[in-house]
Amino acid sequence: MAGTSNISRRSVRSASRRNAFVAIADPTRREILELLRDRGPLKAGEIASNFGEVSRPGISRHLRVLKECGVVSAERAGNTRRYSLHPQPLMEIRNGWLAGFSANQNKSLVRLRKRVEADKSRS
Repeated sequence: MAGTSNISRRSVRSASRRNAFVAIADPTRREILELLRDRGPLKAGEIASNFGEVSRPGISRHLRVLKECGVVSAERAGNTRRYSLHPQPLMEIRNGWLAGFSANQNKSLVRLRKRVEADKSRS
């Protein structure tokens, strides 16, 4: 039974990561996330006003994807919704999957430093 709960938790984390990758796969969605990060909660119209080339229904579809992926939340106030960044799924990517790449990069930098220092000592 304990093994099953570990598998379930792993599946949920994996689905969350997968959803976050879907969220950031599109450049327009990444720009929306940056807007929310930099300016805080915004109404859909405020977000759409930053995208002359994308229609309001297009922005609404992007916001729906972001909300379904769990990286954005929407709070209804009357007839409007204010969208807020919910960065936890993105942090899970950074601290999980991407962390492995950082470790490799750090190892490469250490090897490079050793090589440069060895070259300096020879000169």
